[in-house]
Amino acid sequence: MQKTIAFLKGEIGDFIPEIGIILGSGLGELADEYCDIAVAYDRIPNFIKSTVQGHKGRLVFAKVNKKNIVMMQGRNHFYEGHTMSEITYPVKVMKSLGVKTLILTNAAGAVNETFKPADLMLITDHINLMGTNPLIGPNNNALGERFPDMTEIYKKSLIELAEKSAKKLGLTLKKGIYLANTGPSYETPAEIRMARLMGADAIGMSTVPEAIVANYCKMDILGISCISNAASAIGAEKLSHEEVIHTTNRAKADFKKLILEIIKNIP
Repeated sequence: MQKTIAFLKGEIGDFIPEIGIILGSGLGELADEYCDIAVAYDRIPNFIKSTVQGHKGRLVFAKVNKKNIVMMQGRNHFYEGHTMSEITYPVKVMKSLGVKTLILTNAAGAVNETFKPADLMLITDHINLMGTNPLIGPNNNALGERFPDMTEIYKKSLIELAEKSAKKLGLTLKKGIYLANTGPSYETPAEIRMARLMGADAIGMSTVPEAIVANYCKMDILGISCISNAASAIGAEKLSHEEVIHTTNRAKADFKKLILEIIKNIP
């Protein structure tokens, strides 16, 4: 960690980010528009490079609406063969750089039958079905406690702020529970029915590991899913990553407006 932080401080100087954003599939354009300093993951000691289409693989630093921001333009996933420790390492780096608020975004399939592609959903809670936990292993007491409370992972005040921001912009937001599987295969119709019985509204292959670690590090968390498709048991069409990118491209204008308004109003 010391090596990673020393390298990044050499790149960004006295810039101290206060808000971190992890940009999911098809949502990386925000980091193209607001970019003061960009550092490719493969240049950063101990970072790994994403192999997924739609993830550029850069850490982008910028001043946005008078706030110092660091954005992950693309994340790494458990299904790529990385360890939980590797995919959540950037969250710990953000914390060490000074980030207090983390905005997590993703593309997700709709489990809730009232959701439509291109809807935006505020994550109110999550279900971890990835079969593991990123906090397994020796504990770093400097970062967090061994048994972190998980009562309020996604901060209610940030959810309310996001709702007010959407109302001001004339946007309609859904709210719901995000369920994470490992992927990379999409869910079967039976698995979607199971997810619905468990109370999930959307399903994906990311976000939960980062949320667990950010909560452990005492960061305030806001989660936003872009509903990219109807999940297996709902839609008649076969699912593909190209469909995910296509739908997030449709939603990205509203997504960008919302994120910028939220940033402006974060205390």
